[in-house]
Amino acid sequence: FSLKELHGIFPWLVESIFGSLDGIIVGWNLRCLQERTNPTEYSVALDFLDPSGPMMKLVYKLQAEEYRYDFPVSYLPGPVKASIQEQVLPECSLYHNKVHFPSSGGLGLNLALNPFEYYMFHFAISLITQKNSPVTHHVSPSNSAYFILVDTYLKCFLPTEGNVLPPPSSNPGGAIPSPTPRSPAVPFTCYGMHHTSLLKRHIAHQPSVNADPASQEIWRSETLLQIFVEMWLHHYSLEMYQKMQSPHIKLEVLHYRLSISSKHHGSPAQSSYQALHAYQESFKPTEEHVLVVRLLVKHLHAFSNSLKPEPLSPSAHSHTASPLEEFKRVVIPRFVQEKLYIFLQHCFGHWPLDASFRAVLEMWLSYLQPWRYAPEKPPQSTETLSRSVSEKWAAFVQENLLMYTKLFVGFLNRALRTDLGSPKNALMVFRVAKVFAQPNLAEMILKGEQLFLEPELGIPHRQHRLFMNPTLGGSFFSSWPPTITDASFKVKSHVYSLEGQDFQYKQMFGAEVRNSVLKLAQVICQAQQTAKSISDHSAEATTGPSFFSWFRFTSSEMNGSYTGNDLDEIGQDSIKKTDEYLEKALEYLCQIFKLNEAQLTQMMVKCGTAQDENGKRQLPDCIESKDGLILTPLGRYQIINGLRRFEVQYQGDTELQPIRSYENATLVRLLFRLSSVLNERFADQMEVLCSREDFVGRLCRCHLVNPHLAQKMRCSPRVRDRTGQNWGPRLSLRFLASYRTLLSLLVIYFIASWFHIGPLGCTFIILIGYFLYAVTMTFFSEGWKPHEH
Repeated sequence: FSLKELHGIFPWLVESIFGSLDGIIVGWNLRCLQERTNPTEYSVALDFLDPSGPMMKLVYKLQAEEYRYDFPVSYLPGPVKASIQEQVLPECSLYHNKVHFPSSGGLGLNLALNPFEYYMFHFAISLITQKNSPVTHHVSPSNSAYFILVDTYLKCFLPTEGNVLPPPSSNPGGAIPSPTPRSPAVPFTCYGMHHTSLLKRHIAHQPSVNADPASQEIWRSETLLQIFVEMWLHHYSLEMYQKMQSPHIKLEVLHYRLSISSKHHGSPAQSSYQALHAYQESFKPTEEHVLVVRLLVKHLHAFSNSLKPEPLSPSAHSHTASPLEEFKRVVIPRFVQEKLYIFLQHCFGHWPLDASFRAVLEMWLSYLQPWRYAPEKPPQSTETLSRSVSEKWAAFVQENLLMYTKLFVGFLNRALRTDLGSPKNALMVFRVAKVFAQPNLAEMILKGEQLFLEPELGIPHRQHRLFMNPTLGGSFFSSWPPTITDASFKVKSHVYSLEGQDFQYKQMFGAEVRNSVLKLAQVICQAQQTAKSISDHSAEATTGPSFFSWFRFTSSEMNGSYTGNDLDEIGQDSIKKTDEYLEKALEYLCQIFKLNEAQLTQMMVKCGTAQDENGKRQLPDCIESKDGLILTPLGRYQIINGLRRFEVQYQGDTELQPIRSYENATLVRLLFRLSSVLNERFADQMEVLCSREDFVGRLCRCHLVNPHLAQKMRCSPRVRDRTGQNWGPRLSLRFLASYRTLLSLLVIYFIASWFHIGPLGCTFIILIGYFLYAVTMTFFSEGWKPHEH
């Protein structure tokens, strides 16, 4: 094919691979393509899309000719789309000199992208747009072709060792000049003009033939990272978007909008309202999305940590520092920190309170521990708990203070609202506590908070220079001497740039958060007690009932009570593991916040005495009122988290309760009519028999009186006084409608047929046998009642 023909089919080829932007065309469905299920298609896709494969060779070939392709602005992330529609150019240099009207005169704005940018835009955004792909089997996101390709591109264009491989072409044509709009450009005000590209001085206005190879490789690396960050992390609410803007910049934008509106629009309020309405689109990241972002975070830590040590001589540094090394130094603070913080805040505030939050949690913990991805790893023989966080990471902790403190408070609020009796939830609390309990880390965080709270004493003019430029990154501070004042200034600039200058900081080691940690410790103790109670109850249930109890009709089936928990279904091993997680988490929290041993002991004793003398949990926390018991906030929390509950029982006539799934509906109705006839006809005789004090009276009371109506009537928490209705002695035949009873009788009749005993004889033997059993139990057990066994 000629270059002109390749230029024409390139957009169609990209759409065929990654799907359409509206999600209608699925494409190759790389997110569901796995080696285990489709080995041939999997290997072909990876080879074709490899950085040195045919697709990238086509990209570089088209890029050498400086072709441009339109990408609709309407499919960009909400914040970018809104700012461009309001004619405010985003701060990211990726969008500079690329926005234009379509040449055909159609509606909407487009970005004029070179082939490399166009390919990577579609690759990155397919993670978000292709959400409703048909899946016929379980797909592991970390084993998909898409996940592997992300890892491959990161290793190729952001290498931890060596340099970026040059494009597989004889003509190194990757340094593309700024694209020229094909139609009249849109007038933009740029709130990011001070954020020029990191290597603009290397590549701006250079002919592609004479491009510096080092600048060439950095251009691809920076472009790839910016696209990934913009497509995957640039999502947040309108309120957060407004908070991020500096006051003087918002004032400039407002003046510009008013001037533009007075010249070009009849109703400025309408256009602004439409833009803001379009901006407030709901964004719900998927678990796969979060896993890919975690992969990006882990690789960026490894990429940044591969930075060569700085020379002692400043003059040597200025001559030997390569663009790639310069890029490694600022990659996280300049390109990732701000957007990742806002992305995590969104997930912490909107993710469901279930175990799927583990993906977000691990992504957050990966960012908090850059030392895990440092090239100098400690020996494997050393214990993990004994590893102390080196002092060289103090600067990272201080310049990412909100990542540690505010997000920890956010997780604390989530943990207080989740059921810690669940093993997966207990594991998440354990993971966070274990990470923050690493030796020396809590001291670093505390030092960062002290630096932030330190009063600003020196050089007041610095405040304007930095606080008005939120994403300049760590390299901006290289000109200042590393004094205590500058360290305090860096921490304050980090906090105010992310949260605004009116932000009221909540100390992680302050009294309010400490009280929340104590509440969490109390919840952990209650969850441990719950797990222990259920474990003991399960053990008793395993050893207590005999083989013949399967043939009996238990009272729990008839009164409808539920005394179990989710832990009932996970087994003893999981219950023990939950208890271990909670115990270790409590120990780590004590280490982090220096909790008082006396307080914890008193708390555990209080939780331990929360059981009554029968070994059962008490009712949820309530207060007495004129209307009866009313749940307190603590009582509601106990019910929501399964720590305590009211025993839900059927409190009416057991003969009239709803037909259960284990009962035959026809037999229930027929036996009820028969019982009613017998009870009406022989009511007086049964009353006389049950009133006798001899052995016959005891036997009749056991079989004719329903114990749940007279003795086990429980009151609702809203009803103060309620007396149970006593229907008197009566006969109940409903147990014969149970499928379990019918199956038991069928088995007995079947076994009797082997011994040539007919149905009538077998029935007579059953009645005689039960009568002898009832007489024996009545004689030896005063309180024996057949319906309770």
